[in-house]
Amino acid sequence: MATVTTHPYFKVESVAGHTDVPHAEKERLIGQVFADPRMPSYLYGCYECGICVAACPSARFYDFSPRRIAQAAARHDVELLFQQLEEDVWECSQCFSCLRCPRGNNPGGIITIMREVAVTNGLRSAKVALEGYSRIIYKIMSTGTQVSPDMLQPDAFPDWGPEVKDVSENLSLWRRALPPETHHTTSTGWDVAESTILELYVIWMETGALDMIKEVDSGIHMILEEIMEERLEEEGIEL
Repeated sequence: MATVTTHPYFKVESVAGHTDVPHAEKERLIGQVFADPRMPSYLYGCYECGICVAACPSARFYDFSPRRIAQAAARHDVELLFQQLEEDVWECSQCFSCLRCPRGNNPGGIITIMREVAVTNGLRSAKVALEGYSRIIYKIMSTGTQVSPDMLQPDAFPDWGPEVKDVSENLSLWRRALPPETHHTTSTGWDVAESTILELYVIWMETGALDMIKEVDSGIHMILEEIMEERLEEEGIEL
């Protein structure tokens, strides 16, 4: 079992992989996870009872365990947490069934923080995981509205299972069966008031939500930033 010298706050008992990444960088990233103000209310220690795994739908289909996330976090195992940051956290369905934990842990919440760290730092895993979602990110953040049926294509969402292929091949049938006009276009899912979309633009720009995208898709970020700044300037709104 290999030993890694690290900050006293962190405990590392074994090298879990990704040896091409310097340990100091891994420690920096995991430090951001633990620095998040939500962490104290998400992690109290693990009983190893397995209730979170039993309730987890992702655990049924992937080599995924919310318990492993909680255990690694409780041990402050930098190497294992980094491996999970680049691999395991993207298999979580974010359903939060793991909130059944009798200890009060929130593995899904910990994973949310880890994903945010991966996105803001432009990790490889984040770029790969979000690759198929760039069109959706653009649509939601530019129009303030939802995904339209035409976007549900199997090549973009292979992880959604066979249902996506069925939807894609039978779009004309679904449109006849579902009468709302919004099912007939990719431009909008529902109408969003001008005041609402402007407010969303301000929120996304001021909170840094827009900047999170820059590290994983600089092209989408540039387009969205230009759209938002132009619309806000037209309305006389300066940030």
